[in-house]
Order: sequence, then C-alpha cells, then structure tokens
Amino acid sequence: MSTFKCLSVSQPFADLIIKGKKTIELRHWNTNYRGEFLIHSPTKIKTKDCKRLGIDPSVLPTGVIVGKATIFDTKKYQTKKELGIDKKHHFASDDYFSSKTFGFLLKSPKEFKLPIPAKGKLGFFDVDLSSTEIKDDDLTSEIFDEEYRTQWINHH
Repeated sequence: MSTFKCLSVSQPFADLIIKGKKTIELRHWNTNYRGEFLIHSPTKIKTKDCKRLGIDPSVLPTGVIVGKATIFDTKKYQTKKELGIDKKHHFASDDYFSSKTFGFLLKSPKEFKLPIPAKGKLGFFDVDLSSTEIKDDDLTSEIFDEEYRTQWINHH
C-alpha cells in the first residue's frame, strides 16, 4: 500500500505540472502506464528554462517528491510543427523535437504541502513511502484523493 509509481521531472517543469499549468510531459520514449504517479524533482535545476520562462529557480524545491498527477494517454509527435502547436501545454524549448518525441497527457495535478525527500531514477520507478521519515497518516492525507478519504471515513 505504500509503494507508488514515480517519475523524475526536472525543475521548473515539475512545478509547472503540480500547479496545473503543464499538462503534457515530453519524453523521447513512450509508456503504456496509465494512472496516478508521484512527481519527483531532481536536485539539478534547468536554469536556462527557468530564465526562458521567467521563473525564479531559488524558490523551486529539489531532491523531493513535490506532488502527483495522472497520466491518461500519450501522444506521438510526428513533426516539429505538431510539437509547436502544443507548446502552451508542455513549455519545451523549440529544439526539443526528435523523431521519438512523446507527450504524456496529464490531469488531476496535486501539489503536496509537505514535499517528501527522495532520490530519483530514470523512467518510471517505484517508491516505497513506508521507508521515508514521514508518518503514514501524513502520507495518506496527501496522496489519496478527497473522495477516497471521505469514502473510507464514512465506512469505518
């Protein structure tokens, strides 16, 4: 119950996702995974992207799980023009396109009030939250949606 899928997303993009501004996460690989996942922010910040997007890098959390979102579909970009049309949804620089550019379509972002210290990995990876320093009650209230908490409370 304490293991969750997680994806490392560099700052400032992790912050844009959990704030609901970035709804497409670009990768040069595809995934069949659908569902909720945690968003990990690695320690290295993409300062050029922060400058390009007008974001102060000093306020961005790193080395932590900052929130969660749901991947509900993927999209393969065939041309640079296609990628450009979706720019307001992915915020990538113009030179990101390659013949293997995929967009993970995201919804239901949630920023955690309490970021969870964690190390990232490449691709989707499993995180066992029971091994963190945060108490299980804190995790439960952050990770599960309000509707699930309400259902659980009403049935116990």
